[in-house]
Amino acid sequence: MSLNGLGDTPAAQSLPALFPVPEPDPSRADPAPSRRRGGSDRSESTTPAPTRADDAGRQLVFFGAEAAEPAVADLAGLLAGPGEVVRMGGTARLAVRVDAAWRVHVLVAELALRGLAASWEPTEDQRHAVRTSYTRLLKPLAVAWLDGPVKRPPAAFHLTGRRLRLWLAAAGTPEPPGGFLLRLGAGDQRCWEAIGAALAAAGLAGTLLGPDEGGPAYRITGRRRLARLAELVGAPPAAAPPDAWP
Repeated sequence: MSLNGLGDTPAAQSLPALFPVPEPDPSRADPAPSRRRGGSDRSESTTPAPTRADDAGRQLVFFGAEAAEPAVADLAGLLAGPGEVVRMGGTARLAVRVDAAWRVHVLVAELALRGLAASWEPTEDQRHAVRTSYTRLLKPLAVAWLDGPVKRPPAAFHLTGRRLRLWLAAAGTPEPPGGFLLRLGAGDQRCWEAIGAALAAAGLAGTLLGPDEGGPAYRITGRRRLARLAELVGAPPAAAPPDAWP
């Protein structure tokens, strides 16, 4: 099933069943009213997300997911992975296929935080397609990432904590005993090298796995790199299984 069709199909429906249904995640709550209206009081501190027992000593990391307010530009993290973006006139739509119901819940909530309505539908390969409506809000992202119809990262592409958090929510997979996979788009070979460079610049140099090695994906290994990944992406979403997050 293509994710590039126009409009929602009759299969689009409410969020897939997830047991237990997660409680609202305090760490993803709406910003304070003054910030929603465009306030810029930089002296106001950011309330840290609830932490797990093993995260008790974690501090807010510069460029980490908890260090800035949600922005549409964060969705570049989905495009670093298997996300797709297409243009139609002065608008654009973003779509991504995911392999688990919890990812649908997390992504729909994250898109809503950025003012984007999203729908989902099951796919023929037992996955889920999450996609936004066509909107002008996504046009700058599409302009930056599309070379004609082909996806490619812009020259200044870099990975922040919020971008990594979205990538991980869509396509991050733990790899026991001591690794983590960040999956890539199967047809995005032109992107892989630049995305690997952005990972390395963020302190997450990984090994590129090709399709015949269980990829395409970047494998992150090593205690320091995995700790860095955990610092950057922040506390796990309420919907995520305990073993699905670094």
